[in-house]
Amino acid sequence: MCTSAVIGSSFRVARRCPGSTFGAARAGVVGRIPYLLRVTDREQITLAVLDYFEGWFDGDVERMDRALHLELVKRSPAAGPAAMLGITTKERMLELTAAGAGAEDGADRRLEVVVLDVHGDVASALVRSAVYREYLHLVRTPDGWKIANALWAFTRS
Repeated sequence: MCTSAVIGSSFRVARRCPGSTFGAARAGVVGRIPYLLRVTDREQITLAVLDYFEGWFDGDVERMDRALHLELVKRSPAAGPAAMLGITTKERMLELTAAGAGAEDGADRRLEVVVLDVHGDVASALVRSAVYREYLHLVRTPDGWKIANALWAFTRS
């Protein structure tokens, strides 16, 4: 059985697999030893998205804060013919998370995270959940990948 842990903001994963040689060649080491494997951008982006969704479901402000860019703009189409977009900021998301607003939404935690594109310091991802469909834009910061823009809709009426 392998064990893994993310190490600090360097986004490396310490992975220990008894008898495993996977990854050893990537590190330039031959033999069956514990190794460090760099987490890819796509994996870092997925971790940020999971912090966002699971933080919402669990009321975990620390995870939500870690996932969101300071200048987040989250939008959702409003009902009605005006086609207005409701806007939510990072500050408001943290307030709602602390209040447990996402707890009921977490009853079904199935998530499909698809990293659509990564180009330098920008990326886009699609998330399908039982409750939401979200299109996310992320930016690489010194503190890791952060969600800068989100466009979402409920998956059910």
